[in-house]
Amino acid sequence: MSAQLRAAGASAPFARRVAVRAVRHFHQLPTGGIQRADGVARAVRRPMRFTANAYHNAVIVRNISFVRMLPKLVVKFARIPAMFGGLMIGGVAWIQYQAIQVSNSASEMYVNVKDTFSTTATSLWGSALDIAEQTKRGWVSTKEQIEVPEWLESILRKDGESGEGRNSSGGSRGPEPPKQGRAAAAAAASASAAAYGYDQSAENDERTPEEMAKDDQMMHITKAMIEIRNLLQKVGQSNTVTLPAIVVIGSQSSGKSSVLESIVGHEFLPKGSNMITRRPIELTLVNDPDAKVDYGEFPDLGLHRITDFSLIQKNLTELNMSVPESECVSDDPIHLVIHSPRVPDLSLIDLPGYIQVAGENQPRELKRKISELCDKYIRGPNIILAISAADVDLANSTALQASRRVDPRGERTIGVITKMDLVDPEKGAAILTDRQYPLRLGYVGVISKLPTQSGLFKRDTGNVLATISRNEKSYFSSHPDQFGPGARVNTGTVTLRKKLMQVLEQQMSSKLQVTTDAIHRELEETSYQFKVQYNEEPMTAEAYLAASLDDFKHLFHKFASSFGRPQMHELLKGALDQRVLDQLAARYWNKPIGDLSTALPEPDSIADLPKADPKSPYWHLQLDTASSALTRLGVGRLATTVVASAVQANIDQLVSKSTFAKHPSARQVISEAASTVLADRAYTTSDGIEFSLKPYKYEVDIQQQEWQQGREHVAGVLKTELDHCQGAMKNLENVVGGKKKLKEVMTFVDKARKGDIAVEGETRNGAGGFSAALLAKGREAVFLRDRADIINMRMLAAKSRQCKSLENKYYCPEVFLDAVATKLTQTAVLFLNVEMLNDFYARFPREVESKLSEQMHGGGLERFAREDPRIKRHLDLVKRKELLELVLAKIEGLSQMGSGDRGRELHDGRFGKRGGNGGRRGYLF
Repeated sequence: MSAQLRAAGASAPFARRVAVRAVRHFHQLPTGGIQRADGVARAVRRPMRFTANAYHNAVIVRNISFVRMLPKLVVKFARIPAMFGGLMIGGVAWIQYQAIQVSNSASEMYVNVKDTFSTTATSLWGSALDIAEQTKRGWVSTKEQIEVPEWLESILRKDGESGEGRNSSGGSRGPEPPKQGRAAAAAAASASAAAYGYDQSAENDERTPEEMAKDDQMMHITKAMIEIRNLLQKVGQSNTVTLPAIVVIGSQSSGKSSVLESIVGHEFLPKGSNMITRRPIELTLVNDPDAKVDYGEFPDLGLHRITDFSLIQKNLTELNMSVPESECVSDDPIHLVIHSPRVPDLSLIDLPGYIQVAGENQPRELKRKISELCDKYIRGPNIILAISAADVDLANSTALQASRRVDPRGERTIGVITKMDLVDPEKGAAILTDRQYPLRLGYVGVISKLPTQSGLFKRDTGNVLATISRNEKSYFSSHPDQFGPGARVNTGTVTLRKKLMQVLEQQMSSKLQVTTDAIHRELEETSYQFKVQYNEEPMTAEAYLAASLDDFKHLFHKFASSFGRPQMHELLKGALDQRVLDQLAARYWNKPIGDLSTALPEPDSIADLPKADPKSPYWHLQLDTASSALTRLGVGRLATTVVASAVQANIDQLVSKSTFAKHPSARQVISEAASTVLADRAYTTSDGIEFSLKPYKYEVDIQQQEWQQGREHVAGVLKTELDHCQGAMKNLENVVGGKKKLKEVMTFVDKARKGDIAVEGETRNGAGGFSAALLAKGREAVFLRDRADIINMRMLAAKSRQCKSLENKYYCPEVFLDAVATKLTQTAVLFLNVEMLNDFYARFPREVESKLSEQMHGGGLERFAREDPRIKRHLDLVKRKELLELVLAKIEGLSQMGSGDRGRELHDGRFGKRGGNGGRRGYLF
């Protein structure tokens, strides 16, 4: 005992330091509290004066008042380690002034100081435990005869529990490591402890190991049923083929978002004053023990593992704000999945808050739209989480009114009363026990808004639930008469999480058999349709894409075998024929025409060419100039462009004939693949052609055989041009109003050009009684008539004896230029075939596959297949059948889960039908 006293005396300075800190804390209290704190400082100096004998003689077996026991209590605590004694004596002096409030504050200070100095006190445990044990035995004998206040009993009970926890391993009194916390130990032993929130709150997990095991099994079952529900959502929207979710409704500013964030443990919902929630948020919480950090996912957007919850909040805000203000609400849901080891497995749906009056910039029908949207989701079998603020009369609660319309008996509605700290405790307790609006699942009171930072409670945004739990415990424990165990009311976010988990499990379980029967019926109907419509032929998006590619490749190979050098020669020769006609028109055929009042003299006429001097420099210059212009016009670029355009047009035609015709995005990909391959070789091919044609730019050597072929070919070219002129003349006759009318205008134009009619000048109103537009048509008709006459004349010349010989090339420019064009075409086609066409045939199929493969990533393959209505129906039916079979397999696996009574309940589809002791597990409260 002397050694123990020496240890206690050595700790006296330490006790004085603790008391001084306690006095500094109590200085924040009112004046009366400060006076009591001064008493604490004086009392702390006394304990070391007493001896062990004086302590034991202090036990007096008679009833006395608490005030008279104060000095003796000081003696009793002198042998307790200084850390506990100083704190409790300080509590005695302060609580004398305010008994109920001090219970909570002294307990909080006791826990905080004890945790802070636990490491330092480890060396003192060996000697202090004996004194504490003796003091405890003495106090037990004393308290039987002394009227001990309730607050002191609470403190001593907590101290005893902590002592038992430290000595639970066979009563060993050796040094212990720093305390990890009962909640943490429970969480390590039970996965449901973390889901309930014990590891983040100050509440104790008082469940037995058997209850923990049952709750863990319940979590696995709930997780499996949520997976089944997510699969059923993909099957269809039938109410019979689904499992319930928890639908959160409430008026704006009722604290709906704060409740959801307290359940999740993070601030992630959009914040704002102009109705930020405009779309339903289907929130799935996944309890993932293997997750190192909490993260969210937007599966519809392809966004995964977002660990920054501010980014989740930003994405939700942008998705909600995508709804125009003119509409304000949309029934297109946002799917969000949050993984964490500290969340329960829940399926929640957050809806826009109810409003009473639409704002100035909001549509008048907004109130009705929100009500209709909420009514769509709160229908059975969903569970309704009706959020109401404590400072609003329940009779005016919009959420309860809406739930009563679809759930008049309150069998699937949970009432959540927020802002409990804004009303008197008596009124708050009366709300939670309300009998006027009874709910079978009851009410839960919460204070879910994060408190402002203070000295006692520090705002921890990284652990929302822990901060909210401390704040709730501070408030509810300070009013034990209204919210204590004997009040029979449900309070706290942890309680709400437990209730949601078990109610969701029971509601899902109760609907499981009905859903299973409905799935069997749906599967039978789907299998019948699959057999009748498609003869049970399987279909996948991959198989459809492969078949489409094979079909297109078959068409492409047919095109490749039919498009070669002859086709390119024909295309390029046709293009050069037009250039030949342009040169002939510019050098030989066109007559200079002024306005109607001017008749210009004509130079050497083409009509005089057959009789012209063979050595005439004029006609020699005209032919040489035309030939040089033809060879220097850029045949390489022209040939590459013509062939590439033709190939591109043929590819587009092939696509329109294939199954890709029903897929706009695939058509664009194939077209871009063709243009990419052609463009890659266009520049090289053009340069090669120009280089090979360089000798022809100085002199073109034409053989007699080539001349003869040109003579035959040019006749057809001139005949085609003549047909075009005559066709254009017919069109003019139709536009002007007939052949007679056009002839009158043409006659006037001819006379004016010859000078037979004096025209002062053409004005905007025309001349000679003809409008300006009509005169323009008349001049065009005269041009076509003259051109047709010249072409007729040159056709006869090309067939004449004079044009049989190459020596007379100056008399027959049409034949010579045609022969030159043919020579240029033959040379260009050789390069086109090797440099462009063969390369295109080799690379294009691979390029198409590569680009289509890039497009099919990230769900593109499924979208591609569903662009075809026929394939979409086939795929939908196959997918529906596979999903129904998968759901039935999961339900069968669910029935195998667990053992004993739990497994038999699953197998029989009798979830939630518990009797006897199972009532505690039914709705908990």
